[in-house]
Amino acid sequence: MSNNTDTDDDPEDGGPDSAEESPAAFEDAVDDIDDVDGIESVHDGDDEEPGVPDGNEGTIDDLGSEVEIDAPVDEENAEDDILGGLEIDSTHDIEVPDRLVDQVIGQDHARDVVKKAAKQRRHVMMIGSPGTGKSMLAKAMSQLLPKEELQDVLVYHNPDDGNEPKVRTVPAGKGDQIVDAHKEEARKRNQMRSFLMWIIIAIVIGYSLLIVQQPLLGILAAGVIYLAFRYGSRGNDAMIPNLLVNNAEQNTAPFEDATGAHAGALLGDVRHDPFQSGGMETPSHDRVEPGAIHKANKGVLFVDEINTLDIRSQQKLMTAIQEGKFSITGQSERSSGAMVQTEPVPCDFIMIAAGNLDAMENMHPALRSRIKGYGYEVYMDDTIEDDAEMRRKYTRFIAQEVEKDGRLPHFDQEAVEEVILEARRRAGRKGHLTLKLRDLGGLVRVAGDIARAEDKEYTEREDVLQAKRRSRSIEQQLADNYIERRKDYELTVNQGDVVGRVNGLAVMGEDSGIVLPVMAEVTPSQGPGEVIATGQLKEMAQEAVQNVSAIIKKFSDEDITEKDVHIQFVQAGEGGVDGDSASITVATAVISALEDVPVEQNIAMTGSLSVRGDVLPVGGVTHKIEAAAKSGLDKVIIPKANEQDVMIEEEYEEMIEIIPVSHISEVLEVALAGEPEKDGLVDRLKNITGKALEQREVGRSSGSPSPQ
Repeated sequence: MSNNTDTDDDPEDGGPDSAEESPAAFEDAVDDIDDVDGIESVHDGDDEEPGVPDGNEGTIDDLGSEVEIDAPVDEENAEDDILGGLEIDSTHDIEVPDRLVDQVIGQDHARDVVKKAAKQRRHVMMIGSPGTGKSMLAKAMSQLLPKEELQDVLVYHNPDDGNEPKVRTVPAGKGDQIVDAHKEEARKRNQMRSFLMWIIIAIVIGYSLLIVQQPLLGILAAGVIYLAFRYGSRGNDAMIPNLLVNNAEQNTAPFEDATGAHAGALLGDVRHDPFQSGGMETPSHDRVEPGAIHKANKGVLFVDEINTLDIRSQQKLMTAIQEGKFSITGQSERSSGAMVQTEPVPCDFIMIAAGNLDAMENMHPALRSRIKGYGYEVYMDDTIEDDAEMRRKYTRFIAQEVEKDGRLPHFDQEAVEEVILEARRRAGRKGHLTLKLRDLGGLVRVAGDIARAEDKEYTEREDVLQAKRRSRSIEQQLADNYIERRKDYELTVNQGDVVGRVNGLAVMGEDSGIVLPVMAEVTPSQGPGEVIATGQLKEMAQEAVQNVSAIIKKFSDEDITEKDVHIQFVQAGEGGVDGDSASITVATAVISALEDVPVEQNIAMTGSLSVRGDVLPVGGVTHKIEAAAKSGLDKVIIPKANEQDVMIEEEYEEMIEIIPVSHISEVLEVALAGEPEKDGLVDRLKNITGKALEQREVGRSSGSPSPQ
């Protein structure tokens, strides 16, 4: 038994200084606690639940182990089969692992880091997109830590200073019995005091009635005696300790999620007491409340969006990590609890901090240094390679979601295939599957709800397709409404030729494409010529416009030093325009306006642009292509480097032609109308491009590095 207060208390008594205030019978009762049947059961592991490592059930070394799917596999056709060769009728045929760690899919690097951290008790910071499994890995770590070290924490009244309660730690499960023993002794004392009180009251009333014959005086005296005994009995209740942390029923190491917790919930607090005197006050040790850091002692403290904690909380959290113990005091300066401060309370936890990339910007640098100095930093992957083994694991993931929900019908083979196809599509990369499994799990649940509403035995492909339409994000719904509204007001131009107008493409949110027209006009300047862009352009978009001006100066015969080039992003909205994916759109619109060559309006385009005219890859091409198809456009120009990332829905494949390009001259050759003017301009660009390429080849052959 450990005691971090360094007092002279007897290690077998009921608490600090209790030997002087308790009868011998109570000392015997507390001494017998160590001999109570079953007190050591918290250490023997006989009551382990499935999935808890003990004996042959698994250890920390098993973290991240490969879990074979208990189902027949056709190895010959595994690579080409969407299910990875699994020969199943539905997800009902797949057994879901008991341990949470075995349910983690992908994130091999993160699992290896967590394995090392669990074994060596190191802190971890996980950075990545929401829904990639950060909290699941944290819970998996808590299941693999040994529970034999768990402790109960008791807070006692301090007779020397009531505002500094004493703290005692005991093995898990013993705290309840110590409190019960104190309560039993307090009950016996109160019974004795009550018995004595009623005897005295009876004597006083009898004396007043029979001897002095003053009944009123006897009643008043009896009332005073009653109040005096009641007031005195409060001292007995004050001797009962407060069980601050109780791990008696804990089958695994504690896991505390302190995401978004305020200071009191994170660090502990002392409740306010409106009655601070007159014998009615609550003893200070009874008002102490544990924080998440104390509940997580010998376990895991998980804090997602770590940057949302205020700086003072982060500083105190840093102290708790360093010291392994932290005193509890009132968090409100105006509360009576602010006068109370306990002895240090153990908080020896493993911290897992998580967040998006911006979490590191607002995180206290010293706290990050503590985590990095005594642990690991890991980036969570958004996608994983699409191979047969991973597709089998995705099938198991669907089975896990169904079992976890408990109300959904299992998915048949075609429904599973459709979910895996959606995982490919959401990855945004050819040959990859998304690891944003929380969002994918939402699709599984919506599809299951649809099948359940129709009382189906299994969830079918049609249910998944319907769920994809129903589970559209807010941005996607806004984008679809926006497209329809523009059609009503004839704002979408998808036919004819227009000078200086190009249909650009953008992404709203993460998964919603939209057509964003760009218009350009060239006017005489009253001074030095400049490029003027409107549409709430953000920093990266403004820089992209400046890069485009270099292209224009190089590839156009027009002298723009005395001209203003006006660029408008039509209906960009309140969010403005961010990123450089509209670079080829802007360049095409401006060159069209300068050269007075019209642009075909049945074409949309997206792509970044280097100052040398190379078309560079961008994000969200799949969603942008689908937006172009919804708007009735016939062709879409994309960077050639993004060709492998195109995974549009089948319904759009016949609706639109995809044209990959690698240089601005190819963009203009496809987008510009008017053969004589276009041909001359494109030939001029090709001549310039050819010279540039020749210079690059000469540079490479001479051993000097290429500027590109």
